[in-house]
Amino acid sequence: MRGMSAPVTDLTARYGGPSRARRPLVVAVAVLLALAGLAWLAWAMLGQGRPEVSSQLVGYHVRGEHAATATFTVVRRRADVPATCRLQATAADHAVVGQRTVTVRPGARTSRVRTTLRTERRATTVGLVGCTSQARSPNR
Repeated sequence: MRGMSAPVTDLTARYGGPSRARRPLVVAVAVLLALAGLAWLAWAMLGQGRPEVSSQLVGYHVRGEHAATATFTVVRRRADVPATCRLQATAADHAVVGQRTVTVRPGARTSRVRTTLRTERRATTVGLVGCTSQARSPNR
């Protein structure tokens, strides 16, 4: 059967080849999707990556059975933004024994705040849960 050869079928002739206009269209769509993705990434990094308010606990001192004092720093992107900060005092058994929400009024971009928390029993640590602002509220 060496002399016999199977018929050669040309699939392009039978089914047709890809359109010449298809390739530039696919490239254009891919470029547009890539640009949209890069624009979203830039928006997320620049617009959403920096919070309106950041905070850091500087220190605390347990003042007795029913009080603890905390000092923390609040840094705002804009000085006219008020901040709301929450602190918690915990006991040796890790139970929350006191908490306080402090409003830091607009003023300087960086503020150092000292406040006293009342506790129901002796605290061993005071933690700054964090600070928020209403400047980027989802309801606004």
